[in-house]
Amino acid sequence: MTIRFSSRIAASCCALCVTGVLALTPVQANARTGADPVTPTASDARLLYRSGTQARLRPGAPRLPRDLSALSWLVADAGTGEVLAARNAHRELPPASTLKTLFALTVLPTLPAGLRHKVTEADLAGIGEGSSLVGVAAGHTYRVSDLWRGVFLNSGNDAVHVLAALSGGWRDTAVRMQAKARALGARDTHVRSPDGYDTSGQVSSAYDLAVFGRNGLRNADFAAYCGTAYAKFPGGGGSSYEIQNTNRLLTGANGVERYRGVIGVKNGYTTKAGNTLVAAARRGGRTLVVTVMNPQEGGGYAVYEEARSLLDWGFGAAGRVDPVGSLGTVRAVSQAGPAAPAALPASVSAPVPVPVPVAATVTSDGGPGWPETWTIVGAAVLGAGAVSLLLRIMGVKRV
Repeated sequence: MTIRFSSRIAASCCALCVTGVLALTPVQANARTGADPVTPTASDARLLYRSGTQARLRPGAPRLPRDLSALSWLVADAGTGEVLAARNAHRELPPASTLKTLFALTVLPTLPAGLRHKVTEADLAGIGEGSSLVGVAAGHTYRVSDLWRGVFLNSGNDAVHVLAALSGGWRDTAVRMQAKARALGARDTHVRSPDGYDTSGQVSSAYDLAVFGRNGLRNADFAAYCGTAYAKFPGGGGSSYEIQNTNRLLTGANGVERYRGVIGVKNGYTTKAGNTLVAAARRGGRTLVVTVMNPQEGGGYAVYEEARSLLDWGFGAAGRVDPVGSLGTVRAVSQAGPAAPAALPASVSAPVPVPVPVAATVTSDGGPGWPETWTIVGAAVLGAGAVSLLLRIMGVKRV
C-alpha cells in the first residue's frame, strides 16, 4: 500500500509539526541584553593562558580600570561562567587564605553544622608560626558551625586544623582538596597546607580561585558563612565574644568602603602571597566573581580597591563584551550530610540542627533539563497527531 499526496500537503504537514515544536519549546535568551549569549570556544579558552590582559570589548563598552597593579586578576559572570576579562589568569601564585575556599568545598559536605566536638591538643598541633587565629582552645567544646565561622570570618588556621582533624586528618584533607580541585577543572592549584599557609610548592591562580568561589556560592552553608560580617564565637565558661569578617568589602572596616551588593567570599595575606581576594557581588539579578592576587602598589588595602574597580567595570560591561574564556560547568554541590563521617573521635557528640540562610543564588549553566526534554517530546507527539488528522481531512487516496 502506498500513500500519495501532493507536495503542497507535505509542506503543510511539515510546517505544522515545526510550528508545534516551536510553540511549546522554551526560547533561551540573554535576559540582560536581549541578544543571544556568546558561547566561549576552545580558542577563547586559550586566551586565558596568554600573559598580559585579555579582553574583547564591543563598541561602547567601558574601558578596563587603569589602576590595576595586581600580578593576576580575573572577573567573571558567576551565573554563566563567562570570563569577561583577565590578566595572567593561569599564573601560578601563592594563594594565602583564599585557598580556604577549596578547603570549605571539600570538607563542608562531610560534617553536619550542629556536630559538637571537644578540642584536643593534638587537633591544634602543627599550626604555622604567625598564623591568623580565631581563639580555638583545647578542652573547649565547639559546634562545627562555630568553627566554620572562625574559618570564614577570622581566617582562623586553628579552626581549619580542628575541622581537618574531624575530616580524616591534615594530610588526607590536603589530598582530597587536590582531587576536588582537579574535579572542578582547576589545574593550576597544588595543595600542601589546607589552611593556605605559605608552604613550598603551594600555588593556585586567579582562574582556579574564581572557580572555587563560584562553586562555593552554590552551597547554602558556604554562601551564608562567607557573607557573614559579624558573629559570636564561644569563649571560656560559657561566654562568647564578637568576631568580625576580615573582608573589608563586606564590613567597610579600616576606611575601606563597603561594596554595594557584596556577598563574600574570602580574603587572605601571607608574606609570599601578599594580599589576595576572591570577591562576589550581586546587582540587578547578576552575580560577578572577581579574583585579585598580590597588588604591587597602593598598600595593604589596594586589593579591595582593585576588586571594587573590577566589579564596577564588570557590571557596567554587561552585554558589551565577548567572553575570553569560561570557568567551566558548575558542579553539583552537596550539603552537609545527616551523619558524621566514619571514625569520628570520641569527643564528638550528636549534632544539633543549625538553620543556615542562603546568602546568594547563582543559576546553573544553560542546557535543556528534564522539563525542557519532556516539552519537546510532547510537541513532537502533538505534531505527529496533527499530520494524521490533516491526512484524514484531505481524504488521501489509497492505491
